[in-house]
Amino acid sequence: MQHLKITSVGNSAGVILPKDVLARLKLDKGDTLYLIETADGGYRITPHDPDFEAQMAVARQVMKDRRAVLHELAK
Repeated sequence: MQHLKITSVGNSAGVILPKDVLARLKLDKGDTLYLIETADGGYRITPHDPDFEAQMAVARQVMKDRRAVLHELAK
């Protein structure tokens, strides 16, 4: 478990992530993180955009359902 401290950043507050955490998440300065509320009332921080993940799930289903059509279009 990592302990993080909230610090002042101008008129806002921020959390400093240790280098090993950034490396594990494959993140660098300026990257975007998403804060997602979980069903149990907690939060999850992730570098993956949940809206994009949902769009990709729909796209995968369309590609699966319309495989023959996409195959014909690829010719």
